[in-house]
Amino acid sequence: MIDFARVQKELQECSREKDSSGIRVSPKSDNLARLTGIIPGPLGTPYEGGSFEIDITLPVIGFYFADGYPFEPPKMKFVTKVWHPNISSQSGAICLDILKDQWSPALTLKTALLSVQALLSAPEPDDPQDAVVAQQYLREYQTFVGTARYWTESFAKASSLGVEEKVQRLVEMGFPDGLVRSTLEAVGGDENLALEKLLSS
Repeated sequence: MIDFARVQKELQECSREKDSSGIRVSPKSDNLARLTGIIPGPLGTPYEGGSFEIDITLPVIGFYFADGYPFEPPKMKFVTKVWHPNISSQSGAICLDILKDQWSPALTLKTALLSVQALLSAPEPDDPQDAVVAQQYLREYQTFVGTARYWTESFAKASSLGVEEKVQRLVEMGFPDGLVRSTLEAVGGDENLALEKLLSS
């Protein structure tokens, strides 16, 4: 069984410290086994300025009928689309050892989310969840950075709806939709840089 008293305590701790850490955790309903986590994109990364939603499911019963959470790790996956070698661009699955075999009951939801946030800062392309992204990271790093910034701009910011407006404005100038989208992606969503590239091509 899940230790619900501990989960309540962890939620209160996250609530008290959300201003300093930026990390938030809240229940999806009255059922404390399903939670939503929010982590801010780390400064100095292509994810900076983004707010990333993570679906958290706490295991009720572990393997061999052992206790569930905190003796078994929480299952976490990104709901917000993210371009990262250790996160599936399709399903949001996360490749992180503490969410698997390196989990310890001494860890908390907050420390797990901090570890996910740290993974955004320090990708491990040699142990990828998404092989395509990992290859781009290793072989075409600047393209990776541009794509990751574009995805952050498109999916992880409150102003994400602005991406479609940028596309619309540039298409109205006579540029093809597909070219506009790929150019915006290449420059991390910066409309002015995209226009310069489109005009010079």
